[in-house]
Amino acid sequence: MSDAERTLRERLSRLAGVKLLGGTRLSAETERLQRQLERLKADTTDEAIWQSVELARHGDRPYTLDYVERMIDDWFELHGDRARMDDHAIVAGIGLLEGRTVALIGHQKGRDLKERTTRNFGMASPEGYRKAMRVMGLAERHGFPLITLVDTPGAYPGIAAEQHGQGGAIARSQAAMLRLGVKTVAVVIGEGGSGGAIAIATADRVLMQENAIYSVISPEGCALILWRDAAQAKKAAAAFKPDAPHCLELGVIDGIVPEPVGGAHLDHDGAASLLRDAIVSHLDDLDGPSPDELRRRRREKFRTMGVLSGV
Repeated sequence: MSDAERTLRERLSRLAGVKLLGGTRLSAETERLQRQLERLKADTTDEAIWQSVELARHGDRPYTLDYVERMIDDWFELHGDRARMDDHAIVAGIGLLEGRTVALIGHQKGRDLKERTTRNFGMASPEGYRKAMRVMGLAERHGFPLITLVDTPGAYPGIAAEQHGQGGAIARSQAAMLRLGVKTVAVVIGEGGSGGAIAIATADRVLMQENAIYSVISPEGCALILWRDAAQAKKAAAAFKPDAPHCLELGVIDGIVPEPVGGAHLDHDGAASLLRDAIVSHLDDLDGPSPDELRRRRREKFRTMGVLSGV
């Protein structure tokens, strides 16, 4: 039994006896833990890990705007960072999710070469993260829950981006999310690559779709560093395990969002329905704590990641 499975079983045992209003029953959290436990029992072989990498990058996979079209009513997109330009790799705006006003930020790739070029393959520049922070501030002022959809190979590594302060923009975006007094839910819907991903993923709840990946470096980049051969990407992925079950086991994420049979690329509507249900459930679970308590819990959550105990 893995450490993650053991931990989940212990949490389930504690929750099973909790007294809730209206009598004793399994809470939504307990049901979620049950589903996560089942997913940990699923196939996590090296071949399955690489399959997740391929599916996360599938060209027909739903992107942020595909989900916005299916999940968000009265969508109003906001443009520009009020300083230099509008980075099309990041989309942001406000709308209604199940009747609740939310702010939403997400990476956007592209379907064809022209759109991919316009959106820089989902790799944001500092201007994109400044746009994201602008919408974070809007959510804070008006008390809107914030949803972020992560899907990027990483932040844009070009010279211009570095000259415009890429590293600082990523750091400030993370800090801005940690300071928010509103509920936040982040979902990795495809590739969650390095600082480009974490810049908009320091949320109260971090989820991954079933076939998404989340890592500090791409398999190809890791292979180049370790073996000076990008062709060893499959071997690298097997080593650092960026797939959802292993990220859950490591405590990097809080839950896995199921996808339609075969993957989200085969059924955009079904994937959107499952994603909407997961986000709404987690937003409901976050009702209650004060803004200060949300900040405290969020900071504690990320500060304890990667801390070794008993050494």
